[in-house]
Amino acid sequence: MIASLLLLAAQAATPAPQPTPPPASAPAPARKWPATEGDFSIRDFRFTSGETLPDLTLHYTTLGKPHRDARGQIDNAVMVLHGTGGTGQQFLSPQFADQLYGPGQPLDITRYWIILPDNIGHGKSSKPSDGLHMRFPRYDYDDMVAAQYRLLTDGLGIRRMRLIMGTSMGCMHSLVWGETHPDFARALMPLACEPVELAGLNRMWRQLLIDGIKADPAWAGGDYTAQPVQGLRTAATLLFVAGAAPVNFQKLYPDRDKAAAYARERVAKSIAQIDANDLIYQVDASRSYNPWPKLKAITAPLTWVNSADDFINPRNLDYPVRAVALMKDATFRLIPETDDTHGHGTHTWAVNWRDDLTALLARTEAPAK
Repeated sequence: MIASLLLLAAQAATPAPQPTPPPASAPAPARKWPATEGDFSIRDFRFTSGETLPDLTLHYTTLGKPHRDARGQIDNAVMVLHGTGGTGQQFLSPQFADQLYGPGQPLDITRYWIILPDNIGHGKSSKPSDGLHMRFPRYDYDDMVAAQYRLLTDGLGIRRMRLIMGTSMGCMHSLVWGETHPDFARALMPLACEPVELAGLNRMWRQLLIDGIKADPAWAGGDYTAQPVQGLRTAATLLFVAGAAPVNFQKLYPDRDKAAAYARERVAKSIAQIDANDLIYQVDASRSYNPWPKLKAITAPLTWVNSADDFINPRNLDYPVRAVALMKDATFRLIPETDDTHGHGTHTWAVNWRDDLTALLARTEAPAK
């Protein structure tokens, strides 16, 4: 779940460490996708905590163009939601974009209008490091989804989405979407999460991450002038472990010294990219998440995919089987662990679930008139 930052490391545009294995040969240049960026401002945004922000800015990236049906309504909008610590730009990475956006691919940008927001507290959207530090409103997932709704409806003029999909935190957001706006999306595709309160080990390592930052005297209650490096080292180390892929790493780093060097390198790069207050908020935003009591409210067709080597969402939990039975039209698939899967970050390697997405779009295609 944590996805992104969680590093999830797996993701990312600004995130932290992810296990992206070094190529055996020189990689081909990354494809340049024709993306457009924009900002949407919401005046006097009220958070569930009761706090308000005079001007909440959501940054977003788009690919493709909106298409309008006979009634003039946009009918091809797809939103992809990033994980903790990530940004919308991460979905321009080759392992994601090159599998999905090209001609004839599942999200061909000549057919679909792709919307990639930076959520509250992330990327170029409003966040604690803009100046408020720990006085920034204490947002949660409900606030993030509410802001996404305002972006889509008030900012982009969309009344119904073709698809909402998300990775890790974005996976959880897609479930919140299904409960709070059950008719807004024709299809949902959550990737790498569970539909329950974040408790057990999942909450424990998050809490230790937050505590590790705050225990560094240099954090100074959030009013630091330089990043609290020791606290960030604790955080980055936990993120690295949470996002790791044991079998994949064993294949790539069977030598002890190379394994140690890689881990140190990834943690060092992560520390350089993290703002301590932003990370505290990002990780803590999951505190009120718990869609389980309202799963029956999710009526949109849904395809949910987890991976067997995900430390954050263990394969031996029985929630998926029980949850699918509660939802109206849901399927679940567990990607088997191999030496080519990427732990929690498998959610960003689209080759692993591209066929599931194709099937979901086919099963929710509007009938011919």
